[in-house]
Amino acid sequence: MKKPKYLKKGDTIALVAPSFGCVGPFYETRLRSAIECLEKTGYKVKAGKNVFLETGRAASASPKERAKEFMDAYRSEASIILSVGGGELMCEILPEVDFEEIKKLPPKWFMGFSDNTNLTFTLTTLCDIETIYGPCAPQFYSMPFRDNVRDSLRMLEGWHSFKGYDGYENFRPRNASPMRECVYTDPKVIKAFNYNGPIKGTMLGGCLDCLLGLCGTPFDKVKEWTSSKEEGIIWYLEACDLNPLSIRRALGQLRNAGWFDNAKAFLIGRPLCRDANMFNIQKYNAVLGVLSDMNIPFLMDVDLGHIPPSIPIKNGAKATVSLENGNIRFIYQ
Repeated sequence: MKKPKYLKKGDTIALVAPSFGCVGPFYETRLRSAIECLEKTGYKVKAGKNVFLETGRAASASPKERAKEFMDAYRSEASIILSVGGGELMCEILPEVDFEEIKKLPPKWFMGFSDNTNLTFTLTTLCDIETIYGPCAPQFYSMPFRDNVRDSLRMLEGWHSFKGYDGYENFRPRNASPMRECVYTDPKVIKAFNYNGPIKGTMLGGCLDCLLGLCGTPFDKVKEWTSSKEEGIIWYLEACDLNPLSIRRALGQLRNAGWFDNAKAFLIGRPLCRDANMFNIQKYNAVLGVLSDMNIPFLMDVDLGHIPPSIPIKNGAKATVSLENGNIRFIYQ
């Protein structure tokens, strides 16, 4: 694996918009405040030309323009590339991204969430580069940084040990202020199946909605990449728009495609469909009904997903994952 250099004070953070741009008072306010906060923390911030745009179809700009912004950032002096948002159609830029050139360039950290799986996942499985599935730039809007945002910065700076959080925010009020803090209103309970102690493996995963769209495309080299990892794969997965039946179908498809042949364990986040029940299929048996016969550990309702907070996870890195007093801990090699 290619490990990018860790971030140090004075380094440049390149902001890009490979999916949505930050438009409208809520996201624009947050991003402008985030830039100020990151600069106060000691970093230089260079914003790409698309980060405040919505000139594309359900995107900041056209696929070519979005891919060019990303490639320009990768060729630049920036130490990390940070996405400004998720969205819906980031998959459209993949044919325009020059993965072969990226393999030849010094590796950089790329961090993003949700739709950014299209790059956090492919940069790892196609280019063998570690990436971070973590918060987008607007989440850095206030100081002190909240728990998961603080942890993502620490991960970029070289920290290796992280644990989960005290609770989660089940519902956010409508028309909330852009500067409103996340409030952990519900206690966290991680459900463990077949867990008998710390699990060692290579981390890989992201948003299941996006992974499903990659399966079977020219950007799917998952079987080749995972089979080369002797320690096995710790898959982490979370779902945004998928309902319980969709989750079950998606996992079945990925398993049939051979993605999980070298699976060591599964970490399943809190799905945005929450406690939906469709034909007696809910978030637990949507997963276990398809995968439980693999007889490997499953940790469910972990601190991951579109119900905050979501712990940053390092794709492609070897890690030990454990439960300590009901809380999840990651220790990266």
